[in-house]
Amino acid sequence: MTDSAWYDLSLLLCYWLVYFVLHSILASLRIKRLVATAHPDLMPFYRLAFNGLSMLLLLPILWQMYLHPGQMLWQWQGGSAWLANGLALLAGLGFARSLAYYDTQEFLGLRQLQAHTRSVEDQEHFHLSPFHHFVRHPWYFFGLILVWTRDMNTSLLLSSTMITLYFVIGSRLEEKKLLVYHGDTYRQYMEHVPGLLPLPWKFLSAKEAQELLDKSAHSEK
Repeated sequence: MTDSAWYDLSLLLCYWLVYFVLHSILASLRIKRLVATAHPDLMPFYRLAFNGLSMLLLLPILWQMYLHPGQMLWQWQGGSAWLANGLALLAGLGFARSLAYYDTQEFLGLRQLQAHTRSVEDQEHFHLSPFHHFVRHPWYFFGLILVWTRDMNTSLLLSSTMITLYFVIGSRLEEKKLLVYHGDTYRQYMEHVPGLLPLPWKFLSAKEAQELLDKSAHSEK
């Protein structure tokens, strides 16, 4: 590759690193607690502002990828293209279906704003969708399928690699918070279900899932 191409990739890498560092810091309980202590009136707006900033910070990354896509590395063709696009479609449908099992109002931050919630912790109770019986982070799993089933140029390869690394690291950071929220219930759940990629021999039966839900409900009383 030319020096210009390496420069474009290096700049894209820096954009992703800045994005992931800021995203992780702002999502941490430590920062939320600092805001809640210093400016409690801002807490109802925190999740909504966090989501808005996350979307805004993606714009320079997408613009860099659009302006400098780099060399085409591979393209799915024939049967492989049908397979790749079929998997991407299933991932998209799975993501859309999973929305029915989440409190989207809280995820977006609208519920906190309407209820003037000043709590640092997420308010949604421990729950398990059908997808959670097989993988702890269904959205990350669907995301991995989507990014790795696309035709790949150098910018997209770098971005897909960075997204994958962040899903691995970010899921662990997220689970530290979930352990704070749900304690032994979530720890037991982690022992039964893999994190990012489903494994045929490791899943949660309907009975085991109900036992965890009952345990969580009992601990919250």
